[in-house]
Amino acid sequence: MTVNLVFTPPAHRKKGYASSCVAALSRALLDEGFSFCCLYTNLDNPTSNKIYQEIGYRPVADAVAYAFYDKQPHRT
Repeated sequence: MTVNLVFTPPAHRKKGYASSCVAALSRALLDEGFSFCCLYTNLDNPTSNKIYQEIGYRPVADAVAYAFYDKQPHRT
């Protein structure tokens, strides 16, 4: 199972809300029978990377995203 799009509004950051939610969701998924949980995070975000490791996630790979764009503008 993959955990995605974790976001905390600026006014509510540094209160542990996202950490608690991700930890609880991950534990619930494992308790339901999923063999693992994974998530994708930006390597340039040391805050979230530290938090995910603190709640039990471990880095397993770096990833690169590629996009393919049409060089011609779309016609309307």
